[in-house]
Amino acid sequence: MDTATNWNKSSYPDAKRPDMLGEGIEYQDFVCAELAKRHIVLQNLTSKKYQYEIGENLQGFEIKLDRRCTDTERLSIEIAEKSAAANRDYIPSGIYRNDNAWLYLQGNYEILFVFARNFLVNLHKSGRYEVAEMPTIRKFYLPFSDAKKYAALYLNFANQHK
Repeated sequence: MDTATNWNKSSYPDAKRPDMLGEGIEYQDFVCAELAKRHIVLQNLTSKKYQYEIGENLQGFEIKLDRRCTDTERLSIEIAEKSAAANRDYIPSGIYRNDNAWLYLQGNYEILFVFARNFLVNLHKSGRYEVAEMPTIRKFYLPFSDAKKYAALYLNFANQHK
């Protein structure tokens, strides 16, 4: 079993799928390869220590896999999390995580949205969007119509990988 899977099981016992962290890391690699084609090169940090101390990569890009976004036509923007459903309190995460991220990239293998993180914070604070609370995550939903309007960059991979 790889380190990412061990980290996921010990850190997130209520994860829907046993290798959610591994899936996220694979998606980060996909995004890095796609960005490199556009001359944007990222140096990802994958150890627990450096992810907590610095962030996801040295350039300050937070990358989130949103598997269902193309089905629901909305992004599910993370604002807080709990490592286990039994924990009492949520902690700031996603757009509110205290790290080096200034850009927030979210999508799946078909599309990718790139936002200024502080812009997403302002959208959340506006109160215009539905907020949802699950056993281990809080999020707000950003419809594609607004996401496309507010994104600094929107990439559609659907046609290039067929």
